[in-house]
Amino acid sequence: MPAALLSAILLTASLAYPANLEIEARTALEKANSYLQSITTNGGYLGIYSLDLQKRYGEGLYESASHGEIWIQPPGTPSVGQVLLRAYRATGDERYLNAARAAGLALAWGQRQAGGWDHKAEVSSLTPSSPPQKVKGHCTLDDRITQGALSFLMDLGDSIDEIWLSEAVDLGLRFLLQSQYPNGGWPQWYPLRGGYHDYYTFNDNTINDCIAVLLEAHRRYDREDLLQSARKGGEFILHSQLPAPQAGWAQQYDRDLQPAWARKYEPPAACSAVTARNIRTLLNLYLYTDDNRYLAPIPAAIDWLEHSQLAPEHWARFYELESNRPIYGDRDGRIHYDYDELSSERKKGYAWQGHFGVPEAVARYQTIKEAGSNTDPARIADSNAQGPSAALIARVEKIVQSQDQEGRWTSDMLYIHDFVRNMNVLCTYLEALAPH
Repeated sequence: MPAALLSAILLTASLAYPANLEIEARTALEKANSYLQSITTNGGYLGIYSLDLQKRYGEGLYESASHGEIWIQPPGTPSVGQVLLRAYRATGDERYLNAARAAGLALAWGQRQAGGWDHKAEVSSLTPSSPPQKVKGHCTLDDRITQGALSFLMDLGDSIDEIWLSEAVDLGLRFLLQSQYPNGGWPQWYPLRGGYHDYYTFNDNTINDCIAVLLEAHRRYDREDLLQSARKGGEFILHSQLPAPQAGWAQQYDRDLQPAWARKYEPPAACSAVTARNIRTLLNLYLYTDDNRYLAPIPAAIDWLEHSQLAPEHWARFYELESNRPIYGDRDGRIHYDYDELSSERKKGYAWQGHFGVPEAVARYQTIKEAGSNTDPARIADSNAQGPSAALIARVEKIVQSQDQEGRWTSDMLYIHDFVRNMNVLCTYLEALAPH
């Protein structure tokens, strides 16, 4: 027997994957999908359900929804559709593709005439044989709502070719181009609503997600206008960086490109979380375009972050302009310098301190700086290339064991984010078992 073949056999044997776990993972996926199809609203989903399905909610228990509504904001309908599409690709089972198609059709039906989406959509009148009925109204780029729906529909288009889907994608891309300001920024809502909703907005990844979706679309369709729009977004990041030594970015800027108030507890400030996200976006633009200009602002931003830590790898979200003192906000509309002054509601309802992905952003910059633009993350070897890790196996075993007979993962309520998270882990495991 050739030595290479013997080594491969011995390696496979030494991995000792649980014998029935692949079957159990596939069964868990099938049960989860069957349950999801039993509660779907014309292909779409909400965020939270009571166990008897009589009460339905969007992002939280404060956002009730009717039986004809679906939720767009993650982890709503686009997130479920995406994991169903992933399950189809991991298993080849067309039941997942059919469910993903239904989710896509619900999103196309809920798409607004302007081309984007709101947090939720009414789809009770959806008729699969009729063209989607798109209503008028404002669309939001907040919380990856429009961007996430569009990203899923583009991905779905790689697996099915239907007119309604192509039209939804075309309209969504046109919306991204039309909603962009001439200087490259994007508002939180479009058509414009007034107030801080019209500001150039980094908060909740608004501009970052727009750029990411445009680059994703350019990869697929090779349209120069999409790449130019993404690059304009990059130019806005370059121009909106605050001056050193406080060389980060604010959450939102007014029309004079000055950091501005948004909600009463969101003061104008240098923001560590936004700065980390902008570093990642600039790196993505550099990797995509090989333009060194996108790297130029990063060292000064990292220097500010390093000098602004509250403790090792721990930052305040907001730093007062010029003084760089950590600041906090509340519903009283005042700036607070002491976190303990905040109301209990605001302490729980907003991320005032944390690592905010800063260490990862800095580490990624160092890696790319050393290796150059050829180090595209998509080309980095998959960590599952040698099969599933022990940690992944343990997670899958726990997911399988915690699923009930109906295919659910429940606590006091039924949370769609549990389905999305657990089904993604199951897909990761099945993908890791596939030949490489």
